[in-house]
Order: sequence, then structure tokens, then C-alpha cells
Amino acid sequence: MPSIVITGAGSGIGRVTARRFLDAGWQVGLIGRREAALQETADHHEAALILPCDVTDAAQVEARFSQAAQQWGRLDALFNNAGRNVATGMIDEISLEEWKSILDVNVSGMFLAARAAFRQMRTQTPCGGRIINNGSISAHAPRYGSSPYTTTKHAVTGLTKSLSLDGRAFSIACGQIDIGNALTEMAEAMTQGVPQADGHIAVEPVMDASHVAEQVLAMANLPLEVNAQFVTLMASAMPFVGRG
Repeated sequence: MPSIVITGAGSGIGRVTARRFLDAGWQVGLIGRREAALQETADHHEAALILPCDVTDAAQVEARFSQAAQQWGRLDALFNNAGRNVATGMIDEISLEEWKSILDVNVSGMFLAARAAFRQMRTQTPCGGRIINNGSISAHAPRYGSSPYTTTKHAVTGLTKSLSLDGRAFSIACGQIDIGNALTEMAEAMTQGVPQADGHIAVEPVMDASHVAEQVLAMANLPLEVNAQFVTLMASAMPFVGRG
């Protein structure tokens, strides 16, 4: 039975994806800060491993990945999904505390999870595995008033490329899924109206998050000699192509 760790598994895309992998017969490690939310995601599934963890805490991350690897014998995949945002605003309205808080999760948290997964995949026998980073269409083009979030998602792209290069010698593939307007708690505002490139407010099309889960599963099921390096999955009519 293949195994995957999913960060940010207590809600949103992480929860939907975790349940899809469980339904597909995977062993799934659920990482998130709130144990009760992880239990809800697992829904008493025997193949779910509850791993309460703050992804910004290096010691916690290392301990949880070691726990998963010891239980399963190896780690086949990581969906590096945990992320957060801050309120829309011009850069001079963003506090240093807000800036640091989003960097801690979206960049440092991604790094720490990838580091722990990479170490396990490089040293297990046979070596190898797959890391799938959750980017965003903001890794390509910013939203209005989103300098912190956009900066972090461009950083994720750099991490994906570096891991893809460094992992070649160890059969570790790394790809990225860039998601646009999947309907979760975080994207609920899209259905009410969000700032556009010229500052006006408009409702945007959304898509069901289950499509993201299907795409991540498809990426994870590829043989290690094949990699979906970058996949953009979005609501077809959302303002991305031509944004700005």
C-alpha cells in the first residue's frame, strides 16, 4: 500500500485530497496544527495516521515524518500543501509581523516538510519518492494587494525547481500544482467579490476542490521516471490569462 504525508490536512484542499487518497487505497499521514480537525478528516479510516504538527517547528516536523516512516517502512510521497494568507493591502500597510507569519508557513514550512521527506526518500531502500508542492497561480501572476502571498508562492517555485534537480540522483521527483479558485474556506470570498487588477470588486468563477484532489492523485501515481513538473489547474473563466 503506497504512503503519502499531506500537510495542511485539517481543512480545505488538504482535507479533500487526503480523503481522496484514502479512498484510493493509500496510507495517508495527516499533518496539521489541530488534532480534532485531523481526526475529522480521517473519519475513522484505518489507513489514516494522525500527525499533529506545526510545520514551522523543525523538531516537530522531523519527529512526525520519522513516525510515519517507522510505521509504514518507507515514504512514497509528500503533498506539501500547508499555507496561509494575510489580508489584502498595499505593501506599506502590511506589518512586519504579518510578513514574517506568512513566510514562516508558506516558505519555511514548505522547506521543513520537503527537507524531512527528502531525507527519508534519499536514505530508504530502494531510494526514491515524489514531492508535490502546492504553488498557486500567484506563483505566476499577482493579485491586487498581495505582495506577501505572491512573494511566498514565487519562492515555492524556486524550491520545486531545486528539489527536482537535486532529487535526480536519488529517484526523487518533485512537481508543483498551481491552483486557481478551488472552492474552499480560503476561496469563499471569490463568490462574494474580490479586488481585481484595477482595484474594482468582482465575483470570480470557482471550481470544486475535488478536481484538485484528482490531479494530485494523478501526479502521485506517475512512475518515478515521469514527472509533472508544473500543472496549472483553475476555474476556466477566472481572470488569470490576461490578468492585469
